[in-house]
Amino acid sequence: MPPSERRARLRELRTWVEWLRHTAELHNEIPPCWYRHRWVREMLTALYLGWLRTYEGEKTPGRELAEAEWINTLHAFKPHMKLPACVGGHQEPPLPPPPDPRADEEWELYLATSADTTDPARHPAEAEVRRMAAELDPPL
Repeated sequence: MPPSERRARLRELRTWVEWLRHTAELHNEIPPCWYRHRWVREMLTALYLGWLRTYEGEKTPGRELAEAEWINTLHAFKPHMKLPACVGGHQEPPLPPPPDPRADEEWELYLATSADTTDPARHPAEAEVRRMAAELDPPL
């Protein structure tokens, strides 16, 4: 989305997150610098969209417990939003290690030589089916 629309959506998200932090008493789980952490921002965006669909959308038959399911999802997300490093103020997350330049080469080698990708596919139950067939039709 264009930057202006992205900024508008983030403002909307911020209003909701502040409401959520206050209403659900999540100020200890969702740090004030949540918007600076990409993954926390993604989780809160998913929660917000789920909240909109649950509370503002049309009621779907078979979803009588949608609100309770949303609350369960919120609680499942809580441990992943807590950022102990930011308790005393925002801390930039460490930079990820640079990509291994050999990774693509190793991946292609795996695809070309691994039995997982070169042998014919077999279902795990195939041997059991053969054993059962042999029991039903013993050799003469």
